[in-house]
Amino acid sequence: MLRTILALLWFRDTVRSETQVLAVALAAAGAVVAIAPVPAADTAEPLQRHTLFVGVDTSGSFRHAGYDDAMTFLAYYLYGHVNELGGLAKPRDLFVAALGGKDSNEPKAFRPIHDLAGKNIPQIEADLRRWFPPTDPLTDFSAFFRQVARITKERNLVLTPITVVVVSDGIPDVPGVKAGAPDSFKTIDLGALEFLSRNVTVRLIYASPKVGELWRTRIPRQRVRLWAVEREVMMGWRAQMKPKADPASQDRLWKWVRDTVDYRVHARAL
Repeated sequence: MLRTILALLWFRDTVRSETQVLAVALAAAGAVVAIAPVPAADTAEPLQRHTLFVGVDTSGSFRHAGYDDAMTFLAYYLYGHVNELGGLAKPRDLFVAALGGKDSNEPKAFRPIHDLAGKNIPQIEADLRRWFPPTDPLTDFSAFFRQVARITKERNLVLTPITVVVVSDGIPDVPGVKAGAPDSFKTIDLGALEFLSRNVTVRLIYASPKVGELWRTRIPRQRVRLWAVEREVMMGWRAQMKPKADPASQDRLWKWVRDTVDYRVHARAL
């Protein structure tokens, strides 16, 4: 029997793998072996730890353009990400700040993920409404983007994918220019984000279809990826809710969030 085993090993080059060689040799010795198949490469894309910035429109104009629904949705959105529900990726870092102000270039406090940890959805929503009441006269997107860039560099987050969620009607306030005029969108400056990381995505939610298109066509950008979800689409998140189900069981909602809000945007060709 030893002679048989040695002969089989001599012909090992004709056998496709070392696992098969061992199996044949043991079989010749009368052993019964169950060999697990070599697992195929995992084709599922792993969830990347990203840095998440959220800007909340606190201008009075947003009060009548989706603010109430947006605060409730945002509470679910943040809770889902912080607790990794339904396949949502937990951010490495998370910051939430206001987009509005009393004056242009007004610095804002960026609340960290620690302010949300351990809270349930109603508690998060109550905090959001308390932190970000829609009482400011101006919406300054460019100042917010510059602060995002500053925090990213100060905290050495430049190697992680960066997602910036803008919860707003998307209309900038420019002195001397009519609100919503096409030329006003050219003043929104994404330059601070362009080379911040290899993957920077700006997600505008709750804007009208017209405003979403103006963001796509009028705002200069090169490497920044842009994804806009119209207000009419965003209002559909409630239809995905299971009545009386706990957040961890809201599979339809979290899938809707992944497919609609967190859709992976490909880099545009330069």
